[in-house]
Amino acid sequence: MEIEKIVPKDGPTIDEFKKYIDKYKDQLIVIKYGGNVFIDRNIFNNFISDISILNKLGLSIIIVHGGGPRIKRELDKSNIQSKFIRGLRVTDEKIINIVENVLIDFNEDIVNSLVEKGANAVSLNTKKNNAIEVTPEAEELGFVGIPNKINVDIIKDIIKINAVPIISPLGLGKNNQTYNINGDTAAGAIAKSLKCRRLLLMTNVEGVLNKEKKLIEEISSSEILEMINNETITEGMIPKINTCLDAVMNGVTGVGIIDGRKKHSILFELFSDKGAGTLIRR
Repeated sequence: MEIEKIVPKDGPTIDEFKKYIDKYKDQLIVIKYGGNVFIDRNIFNNFISDISILNKLGLSIIIVHGGGPRIKRELDKSNIQSKFIRGLRVTDEKIINIVENVLIDFNEDIVNSLVEKGANAVSLNTKKNNAIEVTPEAEELGFVGIPNKINVDIIKDIIKINAVPIISPLGLGKNNQTYNINGDTAAGAIAKSLKCRRLLLMTNVEGVLNKEKKLIEEISSSEILEMINNETITEGMIPKINTCLDAVMNGVTGVGIIDGRKKHSILFELFSDKGAGTLIRR
């Protein structure tokens, strides 16, 4: 394998790639791709390019995607107002059908875009290769689920053929009913079940910031809890952080919160000393 021919000129150096590639050789990495910023097609294309590079380098990558903005767009077209409880969309029968269609559509968009780049990718969603079984989160939320079983064999079989599993944040409950799952929650559940080396959450923020709004490059779970207690970390970031803490307490070596708006942020996070966001360890 000639690394020079695969990696981009504006990414980490060849020496950095060589230094880190062995570290991740037989390890699993889950990457959650979502958030409002990712409607931007340039950011999407950059993400696709980075994932195809990881696939060509022979790394075992699992993608879990979100789709909130696309879902909102479709609901708006049907004049459906969403109600949120604790940051989760209340999902009735009509909404779950729209959510499922939008997410599977996005799922296939990611797969097709990767295949066009010469990478191997396979769709996993509620209609095909379902990997997530759920229990309802709360009655008031309707069809919103919490993963209670990840079918890891389906995921591992795809990785064995050097393909990238692309997983929608959807799961099946009783009677094969489809449920919507928070994307971070789905990614965390998969990373825990597979005891991954890394879980990367791509967001539209730099990472975890301190009181002075400066990026914290690495932090332990106890320091994170302190930041929640003294309200340095607030509101929207708390559920994301809870996913990170849950993962590192349950077998994931490290979780990165990285800025998906920056070019090659995934590559810099994995293949450079500095990283590209905040790394959370136990």
